[in-house]
Amino acid sequence: MLDFSAFYALLAQSRLNPWLETLPAQLASWSKTALHGDFKQWQKVLANLPKTAVRHIELAKAVEFGTATEISAGEAERIRFLLQQLKPWRKGPFNIHGIEIDTEWRSDWKWQRVLPHISDLTNRYVLDVGCGSGYHLWRMRGAGAKCVVGIDPSQLFYAQFQAIKHFNPDPAVNLIPIGIDEMPVLKQFDTVFSMGVLYHRRSPVDFLQQLKNQLRPGGELILETLVVEGDAQTVLMPGERYAKMRNVWFIPSTAALTQWLSRVGFSDIRVVDLNTTSLEEQRATAWMENESLIDFLDPNDHSKTIEGYPAPLRAVIVAKV
Repeated sequence: MLDFSAFYALLAQSRLNPWLETLPAQLASWSKTALHGDFKQWQKVLANLPKTAVRHIELAKAVEFGTATEISAGEAERIRFLLQQLKPWRKGPFNIHGIEIDTEWRSDWKWQRVLPHISDLTNRYVLDVGCGSGYHLWRMRGAGAKCVVGIDPSQLFYAQFQAIKHFNPDPAVNLIPIGIDEMPVLKQFDTVFSMGVLYHRRSPVDFLQQLKNQLRPGGELILETLVVEGDAQTVLMPGERYAKMRNVWFIPSTAALTQWLSRVGFSDIRVVDLNTTSLEEQRATAWMENESLIDFLDPNDHSKTIEGYPAPLRAVIVAKV
């Protein structure tokens, strides 16, 4: 039985307590009827992770829990073997007792692009929508956030997060395996992040409204997403696939996205970063052996996807409620 009681206790003692009206029933139903076929195996992996004495914790410059000298060679081999049972690892990197989890994405590079442009996270309540395995949750905590909640319906990401949290059981950092559609209108978070999600939504304007529904008055949205070049009327709707992804619906220009945000009610909208995804930032590794960015691009022209669309260009936009 999955135990979310510690998180419920945290909610009860915080401004997020209205969430208790819906969340326990949702998670109880999920744990009884919606578990992935491999979930029991992932749970066994988590149960077999050894308890270690973690004295080194680094969250400001990386996500590192423990050093190699704090464990035996046998423990290191066991931890590495168990963590590899949770492949593919897409978002990271993580370092656990000197074991480098070299993930597909260098999510630390994205964080370095985002951090200079956002409000100080010290003592803030932070929500990360579509947080993956939770790499950025730890960096948000390292930046001073009081309470960090990630939501992502992927059960593998949930298992990966729990594996990392095993080595630093910080009660203020949590991942809840639900999607934004299951979230009530809370309007309690100081900062909401959504990075790499918008283009997967069939109704992107409704999604922006859902993000706004979680922010308190004066709160801040940090939105990172694919964009294309063009004016306020430019929106790419790919065919069946974009960069081999089936679930890409709308890729707007930054001008169009700014207009969408304004129509939903955001203000002080700023495009703070544009970055073409490089083959060094997204690539296959020993921890993610599937196809990656190099396989998604035109082999003769990396400025285009394999389908002929503009190659991935990512924008970071900051806006206020």
